[in-house]
Amino acid sequence: MRFATMLAFVFFLELFMKPRIVALIFGLLMAGGVDAEVQAPLETSGTTVVVPAFGEVRRANDEARLTFMVEEQDKERSAAVDRVNRKMQEGTAILKREDPGAVLQTRGYFTYPIYADEGTSARPLERSQPVQRQIVGWRVGQYLDMKTSNLDILPRTVVAAQRVLALNGLQFGLKEETEKKLEQERIAAAYANLVERVNAIAKAMGRSPADVQLEVVDFEGSGNYAPQTEGMQRMTMMSAKAMDAGNIAEPSFEPGETTLSMRVVGRARFR
Repeated sequence: MRFATMLAFVFFLELFMKPRIVALIFGLLMAGGVDAEVQAPLETSGTTVVVPAFGEVRRANDEARLTFMVEEQDKERSAAVDRVNRKMQEGTAILKREDPGAVLQTRGYFTYPIYADEGTSARPLERSQPVQRQIVGWRVGQYLDMKTSNLDILPRTVVAAQRVLALNGLQFGLKEETEKKLEQERIAAAYANLVERVNAIAKAMGRSPADVQLEVVDFEGSGNYAPQTEGMQRMTMMSAKAMDAGNIAEPSFEPGETTLSMRVVGRARFR
């Protein structure tokens, strides 16, 4: 109702009603007019909105990466080296026998001396002649990496190898083939969340989703619209010391699951 029309209406009421009642009606009319102006819909044609979205997929881990090691110490270097070589050969043979499909790789062969003053806080006094440190032994070792997807027999394989080698570390994750298969699902989940958010924004702005046109879709949020995110892949880790030979109970492993995620940012414009 326009202001001039309201004044005419109030003047008409003054002819037949008391001033207090007329003033009250006039106040209500003014308040209603102001409220109508505040709640008037905004013009959104040509408006551009930037919408972040997120998608993720989860799968049970289907691959294990293990690290075994052997370490020996002896006064004679040759004796320590001999035992390390024999144990590594024996341990490798056990793993190949228990899990023929596993991928094995040796690395990190090390040999270094043990000095008599190791572990002491006392330091020799400064002299004109360098002090000759006394070697009392040698420490020799080697690492063996293993990758396998045969998780059902993993406890049996580990306990067999632990009679010779020490389990130094264990990680569960997804095979490369599995990650490639999940890539399409991860992209689809992120895009579906983007469409859902754009539709919700259009509804909140009083517009139809059909009036929205996507101008930019930035997968992984790698542009200027959103910060890059670190990988969210989760892995289970553990480590163990060397075990003495004998009756060893099989370890209990829970492979868990891995989450693959993706950020996507869309720029949409209302027609």
